[in-house]
Amino acid sequence: MGGSTTISNDHETLEKSDYEMLAAFRYQLRRFLNFSQAAARREGLTPRQHQALLCIVGNPGRETATISELANYLLIQHHSAVELVDRLVALDLVNREQDKTDKRKVLVSLTPAARERLKHMSVVHIAELRRIGPQLARLLASFGDATGA
Repeated sequence: MGGSTTISNDHETLEKSDYEMLAAFRYQLRRFLNFSQAAARREGLTPRQHQALLCIVGNPGRETATISELANYLLIQHHSAVELVDRLVALDLVNREQDKTDKRKVLVSLTPAARERLKHMSVVHIAELRRIGPQLARLLASFGDATGA
């Protein structure tokens, strides 16, 4: 899959192998996303709920997130993030509290039940990434080779 993309000024010349690399890469991404969505549903979560839980606990430097951070991370509108948090609170998966230093902010954190669900899902996801990682790495390396990076 060694594409030979050439970049000159403002245009690129693409060959069939470039399209094949892109198609293979997108296919692998879709396979992982489908895997992830199915894993979330097996745990009784929507894919977006799973992503929200992951965003909260995976937030750099702390294990809370603001509503705005959730909205940004999930690429959704603020009001949609509020509705998502409302549903997660109703499912007893997150707690919400006012930030002690900035009363305008609401901090969202995981409940013990959510932590256990997320731990189980994360173990499964990491195993899948380890399985498909070498193939994704080869595809990404092909893009680097193709662009001269």
